Amino acid sequence: MYKLIAFDGDDTLWHNEPLFRQAHIELREMLGHYVPADQVDDRLYQAELANLSIYGYGVTGFTLSMIETAIELSDRKISAEEIHRLAEIGKSMLRAPTRIIDGAETVLKRYADDPDYKVVLITKGDLIAQQLKIDRSGFENLFDGIEIVSEKDPLTYRNIFGRYGVEPQEAVMIGNSMKSDILPVLASGGAAIHIPYEITWVHEMVDQTEIDNDQFVTVETIADVPDVIAKLEQHSKAGSMENV
Repeated sequence: MYKLIAFDGDDTLWHNEPLFRQAHIELREMLGHYVPADQVDDRLYQAELANLSIYGYGVTGFTLSMIETAIELSDRKISAEEIHRLAEIGKSMLRAPTRIIDGAETVLKRYADDPDYKVVLITKGDLIAQQLKIDRSGFENLFDGIEIVSEKDPLTYRNIFGRYGVEPQEAVMIGNSMKSDILPVLASGGAAIHIPYEITWVHEMVDQTEIDNDQFVTVETIADVPDVIAKLEQHSKAGSMENV
């Protein structure tokens, strides 16, 4: 039986990527009279990758990457007014209300009310931006712990699980990103449930066709999570009995 159930935040409990997609569209429109849209896409992605080690994940780094992209692709002809517009887009993303994904609250309450489980939020990005989303979600009191991290890798997960007094095999992570929420958890020895989101940032895309792990399941919606956790626990129990 699992002792800790961890949830990702962005695009698992609440919508996030549509904000970035809309900002991206506005950048394309702004630069449309300078370069084709595909050049905007390529340059913005390269800027985001280059800036990850400096600004980390989140709105702040994305906004600065948009400004950098606009200056470069316009050959420094972009106006101060347009740069100000990009800064305002970033601010509006931070001010945006937290839109909860259907079924998320019900599932969270299901486990928050069960004394057999610790429920932890493990989310990645800007500290202030993530905290704002959590505050606006109304979910804060449903978690036994909240972990806002700069990167999600096997060591990060092992350290988090250890702080809550559980071994990796006693934990299950639920999230939408194969790269951040699933693969590093499996590598640490835990279980993972993947809930694909309608939009995925290209940096988070990985090929999952070769994953062969009986502690990994993909579901359509977060409402499917309780049944899957029950089945994983039954499978784990059966495996333990076979080894007796």
